[in-house]
Amino acid sequence: MTSEITEFSFGKGQACPPLKPGVLRLYSMRFCPYAQRTRLVIEHKGIPVETVNINLKRKPKWLFDMNPTGVVPVLQWNDRVLYESGTCNDYLDDVYPEQKLNPTDPYQRARDRQLWESMGKLISSFYEVGPGVQKKDYTALDRMLRAFARYEKELVSRGDGPFFGGKKVCMADFMLWPWFERLQVLNSVVPETTIKDSNFPRLASWIRHMYELPAVKKTMFDKDHHAHFMKSLKIDKNPDYDYGLVSPARL
Repeated sequence: MTSEITEFSFGKGQACPPLKPGVLRLYSMRFCPYAQRTRLVIEHKGIPVETVNINLKRKPKWLFDMNPTGVVPVLQWNDRVLYESGTCNDYLDDVYPEQKLNPTDPYQRARDRQLWESMGKLISSFYEVGPGVQKKDYTALDRMLRAFARYEKELVSRGDGPFFGGKKVCMADFMLWPWFERLQVLNSVVPETTIKDSNFPRLASWIRHMYELPAVKKTMFDKDHHAHFMKSLKIDKNPDYDYGLVSPARL
């Protein structure tokens, strides 16, 4: 349900596109895993939204006017502004209650939140053992594998369904997913990070089922796109935010 003003990113010195009254807007970045969390919820729920992509290396001043930390995602609706993926997604789940993603049970909702709020070690390990790292960090690799084991155990505890929500996808699935989508790039550099039926069977099944979700298909990039962006970000130090886009002048 996302409409793009332009997929090209807005950077320093460029004016913010005029906001239309009553139109929900998402400030995003095409390859940002945190913004993808919110894009997944938007697509899953079929929420009409306008997207403005941001150059996060040369951030426009008006981004800081909405979010002092200058990161995405940011949601704007008229004079209302929210940021941080968890906050944005909880808001969207309450305002658009169809296909509810957060559990109604307070305890289960808190348990789900624990899953993604404790992702810090997995995320840091991802970049410590990934592309551009000169020497394999076995401590970081061990942290990553222990995180996989935790998610494997959690899926087993939740019954026969393939998702963290059981037979239906829930907020935890979308909050965790973006880094698992990018894991295919890491697998080619560090094969020990490969999740398969022989080491983490429930997690491997979860990944296969996630790839079949319409919201994932609409928001994902393939391995080559992720690999190119990670290289431009971590190795070249010149992130290619607009990779894969064709300038209208070239059409």
